[in-house]
Amino acid sequence: MTTLPRPRVLLALAVALLLAAAGVVAGVLLTRTPEPPRLALPMQRVGELTLPGDNSRFDYASLDPGRGLLFIAHLGASEVIEVDVRANRVVRTITGLPGVHGVLVVPGLHRVYATATGANQMATLDEDSGAVLHRTPTGAYPDGLAYDPVRGTVWTTNESGGSETVIDAATGTVRGTVGLGGEAGNVAYDPVGSGQILVDVQTSNEVAVIDPVTLAVTRRIPLPGCDHDHGLALAPDDRLAFITCDGNARLLTLDLATHRIAGTDAVGSGPDVLTYDPAAHRLYVAAESGWLTVADNRNRHLTITGRAHLADGAHVVALDPTTHRTYYPVPDGTGGRPALLTYQPSP
Repeated sequence: MTTLPRPRVLLALAVALLLAAAGVVAGVLLTRTPEPPRLALPMQRVGELTLPGDNSRFDYASLDPGRGLLFIAHLGASEVIEVDVRANRVVRTITGLPGVHGVLVVPGLHRVYATATGANQMATLDEDSGAVLHRTPTGAYPDGLAYDPVRGTVWTTNESGGSETVIDAATGTVRGTVGLGGEAGNVAYDPVGSGQILVDVQTSNEVAVIDPVTLAVTRRIPLPGCDHDHGLALAPDDRLAFITCDGNARLLTLDLATHRIAGTDAVGSGPDVLTYDPAAHRLYVAAESGWLTVADNRNRHLTITGRAHLADGAHVVALDPTTHRTYYPVPDGTGGRPALLTYQPSP
């Protein structure tokens, strides 16, 4: 996901507030991408939960839908917040995770994995107690995560390191490293067939396809029309990948059967986290600008069904595939306190 700090946005930490009025995009000294035409979002707010901690930046969030437990990376506070979305309460705060970016819960293992970017580590957490079970060294600037259930491995994207660290999900030991030849974006496991790993390579605007057995890059798919591909989500049954380009605010639909771009759409400025609801065939794209784009997948073709400003700082989205609710942690909710916003699709 688009993150702060990042190799291409470190300058933003010092100057973002001064340059915001000039329309600077997250530390890149360019004119901010104009927002696309607004279209009413097909959803309604049904809840807001005040979160602990300060108003610093949030990052990824991951939900265990069976237990209703949502894990939120509070990057600025170096902690993970666990929320019971059914009871609408904070369960606990897990501290000691420097600069935590990525977070991924694997319900079958009762484990949560988090990238402690400030320490170049991936932490393995016990989902039941929040205890840190393992701390595993990664490459430089670990960010996004993916889980391969066939081989029992967690893949960590080392953004500035330009690599993937492959870690044993049970023991926390490193199984291997895959060099990407450029700055790494998000990573996803493709469950179809024997399984493969897809990774955005941001500096070359391409997707690398990796064999999870040999740990070799088997294909590089160019992404024409994309500037700095970072976000990545899959619709495996439809053989589609959805890719966001944070440099030019574009959403690309990649046909995984032909390895060609099947569609391009405009999204909010600085697109970051995206998630796909397979049952509803609906894609959500959250952006740094606070804009949310909703698109429906029909017959392997995306149609934008909503696009508007949701809330300042709403660049993260998590989905419950059973209720179809979506969750957005934001630094400033009602009363200026950090909050978790809950939305459900409109009737």
